Amino acid sequence: MSTQRYASCIQTCNACAVACEHCAAACLQEAMVKDLVTCIRLDRDCADMCRLASRLMCRESALVDEICRLCAIACRACGQECAKHLHEHCQQCAQACERCAEECESMAKAA
Repeated sequence: MSTQRYASCIQTCNACAVACEHCAAACLQEAMVKDLVTCIRLDRDCADMCRLASRLMCRESALVDEICRLCAIACRACGQECAKHLHEHCQQCAQACERCAEECESMAKAA
């Protein structure tokens, strides 16, 4: 088995998961953390979804297209929320989520 066809998407999902975890942790350190509750929740959901998508692609699961579609939805939601906040970590997360959503949408179409 070769996961070469998934390599770019796996890498993008892993990078997004890291960005989301960093964003959630950084949000918890912000003075107005109550204003960031939705951001933190979506960060955590997106990170989990990205990790799951990565694992399923690594094992060449028959569910890759469905999980990549769901991952793109999670990434879009997280990215839109993060983009609302001016914190650098939120902006970086929003960018990572956008890249991942695009990559996962392409993978879902190709699967």
